[in-house]
Amino acid sequence: MARVGVEQSLTNISEALRERGYDVVDLKQENDAQGCDCCIISGIDSNIMGMQDTVTQGSVIEANGLSADEVCRQVEQRFGK
Repeated sequence: MARVGVEQSLTNISEALRERGYDVVDLKQENDAQGCDCCIISGIDSNIMGMQDTVTQGSVIEANGLSADEVCRQVEQRFGK
């Protein structure tokens, strides 16, 4: 199953993904994203400083304004589930 990094503040999304069988990693710091197939971020503090360092090759989903089900559907679409 895919490994999904989820920003720490998005607990409802973490729980929903775990229920669907995904390996969920809490994103507490930048290095936590390494090895993740996909990362879910809140988008609240998205790129404030304009830096573009790449830590993961996986896709990034911004959860701002989306429900947990909507985020899960996007993850499933990316992995063809």
